Amino acid sequence: MQVNTLIIGAGAAGLYCAAHAGPGTLLVDHARAPGEKIRISGGGRCNFTNIHAAPQNYISQNPHFVKSALSRHSAADFLALVEAHRIPWHEKTLGQLFCDRSAKDIIAMLTSMVERAGAALWLETSVVDVAHDGTHFRVTLEQAGERTQVTAQNLVLASGGKSIPKMGATGFAYRVAEDFGLPVTETTPGLVPLTFSDNQMAPLAGVATPVIARAARGPAFPEALLFTHRGLSGPTILQISSYWQAGEDIAINLLPGAPVIDQLRAQRKGAGAKSIASVLGGLLPRKLVDVLLEDWGLGGNYADLSDKALQDMAQRLGDWQLRPTGSEGYRTAEVTIGGIDTNALSSRTMEAKAVPGLYCIGECVDVTGWLGGYNFQWAWSSAHAAAMAISGR
Repeated sequence: MQVNTLIIGAGAAGLYCAAHAGPGTLLVDHARAPGEKIRISGGGRCNFTNIHAAPQNYISQNPHFVKSALSRHSAADFLALVEAHRIPWHEKTLGQLFCDRSAKDIIAMLTSMVERAGAALWLETSVVDVAHDGTHFRVTLEQAGERTQVTAQNLVLASGGKSIPKMGATGFAYRVAEDFGLPVTETTPGLVPLTFSDNQMAPLAGVATPVIARAARGPAFPEALLFTHRGLSGPTILQISSYWQAGEDIAINLLPGAPVIDQLRAQRKGAGAKSIASVLGGLLPRKLVDVLLEDWGLGGNYADLSDKALQDMAQRLGDWQLRPTGSEGYRTAEVTIGGIDTNALSSRTMEAKAVPGLYCIGECVDVTGWLGGYNFQWAWSSAHAAAMAISGR
């Protein structure tokens, strides 16, 4: 069987590439249905892009790599497509765009685009072997026990990273890339809860509070923190997890907003005989206050605290230092940090510089977005870049 383009992986990037790559396109996936990660994303409503998507929202060893693809196919371009398909949407905080009804609306849009483009979609199809004969890619596929030899002018790796292995995620794209001589950077779980081996957070499981958190490197993120039985989660922790490295501390400002010392001094006025726990309980969840005060050995009346004691407390509350022992790993990670080295790819077309006709798009590339629709936008932008190069547009 001969095709112009074979795309491996019917996730966000693969579907979008197949919808634009032109005639003679075959899209294959081992899953029973396309777009499974789309289906479960955003609580089932798919945070399909972020209107603020820009290069600074991405992590890569080459931070400039994303600029070309993002500028040529932006969040506004994808949103226009969503609106053209009459999919109702809404904006949540920080520019995050979600479907009003269901993530299935995005999957239906993409599959209909693939069908209209004339591309073939083969599901429950395994890739047995990938080779190149000097002019074409030769790929052996297996479906229901039957093997098919496919010859393709172009091969697109869109099979994602290692995150959420229960959905079939593997390092397949990395292995194929390395087989063709493309380097792969170190990969780690990203957008993932952080854990503590001593279960010190277990008493606070279920408690949530707004904070500003940061890792030793990377920006600070002002979002919600959630305590779990194993450690810390919530949007702010997922964000900093992509920058955190084992053995490093994280810092949490438990009282974002006005300077912490100003907030504490304001509470001292009229505190009277109120306990420290009672006063701080008006600023933070009481269970958290009780744990912190016990750990710090503090008690007594709030009004009796000296200015030095308030400054010490402000330092602790505004810069709470913790050292996670690990993360929940790929099992719950939303993305994979690292991947196929961008230095081996064209930033304009996603084509391998040393292997004409080989394209790498989406999560398998060393490009990882922040939480909030940025990774989907990278899928759309990188897929569109590859498809335009393949189709000659």
